[in-house]
Amino acid sequence: MTTNGGFEPVFCTIIPPHVLDKVAQADDPVLAGPARRTLERDAFQRTHRRMTTVLGAPAVALSAAMAEEKALRSIYDAEHRQNLPGTLVRSEGSDPGQDATVNRAYAGLGATFDLFLQVYGRNSINGEGLPLDATVHFDEDYNNAFWNGEQMVFGDGDGEIFLDFTLPIDVIGHELTHGVTQYTANLTYFGQPGALNESMSDVFGSLIKQYALGQSADQADWLIGAGLLAPRVTGVALRSMKAPGTAYDDDVLGKDPQPATMDDFVRTGRDNGGVHINSGIPNHAFYLAATTLGGNAWEKAGQVWYDVLTGGELHEQASFTDFATLTVAAAKTRFTEGEEFQAVLKAWEQVGVPTR
Repeated sequence: MTTNGGFEPVFCTIIPPHVLDKVAQADDPVLAGPARRTLERDAFQRTHRRMTTVLGAPAVALSAAMAEEKALRSIYDAEHRQNLPGTLVRSEGSDPGQDATVNRAYAGLGATFDLFLQVYGRNSINGEGLPLDATVHFDEDYNNAFWNGEQMVFGDGDGEIFLDFTLPIDVIGHELTHGVTQYTANLTYFGQPGALNESMSDVFGSLIKQYALGQSADQADWLIGAGLLAPRVTGVALRSMKAPGTAYDDDVLGKDPQPATMDDFVRTGRDNGGVHINSGIPNHAFYLAATTLGGNAWEKAGQVWYDVLTGGELHEQASFTDFATLTVAAAKTRFTEGEEFQAVLKAWEQVGVPTR
């Protein structure tokens, strides 16, 4: 692993710290307590991630399943403690058990593996059959899910603001895609490259959900994390690729801060320079390109985005303009100057990102 262009090694959570900060300030201790504990736990895990990067992750021996391009999933139960990975409760090929959370995690890992292999010919997260490990029931009332550079971890939520983090399949796909980015472009987790990092996870998280459900671009809801917010929350999801800034507007969570275009780009020192906020701009560009082209979003727009992510030309410090320019070139290379090229070019124009 690398050190991401000199910035802090990536520890990627689905719920950004600025959202948890907002909840932690709530007057009701039932809401504030879990948010504060989650922030503390995330800080600890972020430090652990830094040490893992310095010391190196454990080597993984090549197995027959890896060589045969088959998923190799292991689900562990932390039993509401904080030690990882926990107790092994389901392994590849075993039957579903009584724990729905375990079964959802297993299915979500499989759906992610399937999209990358069947659509893009990528054998797991690293392209070389990396086993997919996940831990469920992490800590008590833990309001997050994360990729720590080696595995997935899911909290159960507090039941007040957030529900079980295995419920939305796109959350699982989102976090695992951080692993794909880690092994490919390794986008720096700060500012515009960090927002691109987050956007790549939203894009492929959404595509994983669409692929699993057999949805076309027109049928998809283009929401990230639908079903994760508890009933008391005024909102439908964590983010909307179709209409950034409209996913929630709640007394406790606040209002969804995502911009849809560069006119509303947010400059902030929080959230690693707004990585979960300004990701709304490239997210919306992908939505525009995919819906303009119609059909299955993973086949054309998704292919272009995948080509850029894995093509070797996307550098760690890439700006929105760098990425947009590469997608236009990739669309031309793969599809010539047809409707795909025009759709991608126009999508970036609509969100105000120039191409060179």
